[in-house]
Amino acid sequence: MRVVVDRDLCQGHGVCESEAPGVFSVSKQGVLTILDASPGDARRAEVEQAVRFCPTGALRIEENGSAAAAPAEGDG
Repeated sequence: MRVVVDRDLCQGHGVCESEAPGVFSVSKQGVLTILDASPGDARRAEVEQAVRFCPTGALRIEENGSAAAAPAEGDG
């Protein structure tokens, strides 16, 4: 799993940091830093939550070289 951010969409709301603080950090200026771009499976649930709840849709997860968004609510 690899975490990718679209910098054109990210507005620094900090929802990702709230959902996965060990993976994301947002500065007071609203600049996102990915602390762990390839978190292990132990962090998968929190990273998926960060992707799901990002208000601008700026985050995605890539698996084996292909992009995969977290499942939408009600899926699966």
